[in-house]
Amino acid sequence: MKFGTKAIHAGVHPDPTTGAIMTPIYQTSTYVQESPGKHKGYEYARTQNPTRDALQANLAALENGQHGLCFASGLGATDAILKLFKPGDEIIASSDLYGGTYRIMVRVFSEFGLTFRFVSLDDPANLEAALTDKTRMVWIETPTNPLLRIVDIAAIAQITKTRNIRLVVDNTFASPYLQNPLDLGADIVVHSVTKYIGGHSDTVMGAIITNDDETANQLRFIQNACGAVPGPQDCFLALRGIKTLHVRMERHCQNAQRVAEYLQQHPKVSQVYYPGLPDHPGHELAKRQMRGFGGMVSFELVGDSLPEAVRVMESFEVFSLGESLGGVESLCTHPASMTHASIPKAEREANGLKDTLIRLSVGIEDADDLIADLERAIG
Repeated sequence: MKFGTKAIHAGVHPDPTTGAIMTPIYQTSTYVQESPGKHKGYEYARTQNPTRDALQANLAALENGQHGLCFASGLGATDAILKLFKPGDEIIASSDLYGGTYRIMVRVFSEFGLTFRFVSLDDPANLEAALTDKTRMVWIETPTNPLLRIVDIAAIAQITKTRNIRLVVDNTFASPYLQNPLDLGADIVVHSVTKYIGGHSDTVMGAIITNDDETANQLRFIQNACGAVPGPQDCFLALRGIKTLHVRMERHCQNAQRVAEYLQQHPKVSQVYYPGLPDHPGHELAKRQMRGFGGMVSFELVGDSLPEAVRVMESFEVFSLGESLGGVESLCTHPASMTHASIPKAEREANGLKDTLIRLSVGIEDADDLIADLERAIG
């Protein structure tokens, strides 16, 4: 199947009881058994739920994977992946990454004996230089949050595979519609389903997809044993959102391209970060490994004034100031004080994340209205 057909049909079947075309919300905590251990494949809803099963199968198909697992949040999925490792293991992560990922690594799992090192992975040679005999996993985002850097998944995978190191790709910014890391050599793909996959700012969820049977079994054990599972109502909402993922992502990309081009020519804007711009350092790589450039745009203002950046964010009428991204409505975020506040200021700035950076999640509204809103706010 092509992607649009998979988004609507993969893993989803009419309800066998009623013929309902939408997967029902199986709002139950337990299942009746005919005899001890004799049941219809379901025992307890933390372990299995038919609504969740349909979503997991659908997400696996969208990422060209064999196994999909859903969690109560994106960080719940991250937590499960990090539990695959033991004290003394080392994990290398890209230095430009989501603040919540940094926080759970440094503030939580480092307390249990895992070692984390953050390396700029724009150049795969940096990974080669950073590897040690204790490295067990490499974690990358591409495009990165919030500077929209592009990491060469295939080149990184070539390095990790020769050393039997797991490669995890956070594919949240791209979504399965624009990029499929498993096809490029990644071992595990993780998503915040909250973002583009759900797409409507109405549910919080995470997902993991892999082709490796052993990894999938380990993660299923963790999913059940630790219990960070999503409820059936949220799974239903995610399934509903996925049915329009391909249509939404096309509009996100179109609008973001127009917004980025507008910002680039604005006299009060000093820097625009968007891989769809020809002068973006990762533009050619993005063209090779993605099917579009995404809906995220970051920019800085001339003068690098925090009060001026705050004034702009307070002046928006169509863009709403808030955490998160990937919904149909446009959002603006101040990473330094919101999504990346958990990263120390010195580390943020060393990675190029200024306190004046504004991140836009460009929605699917009319692009002319978005540009008019930028014009009003920036002045």
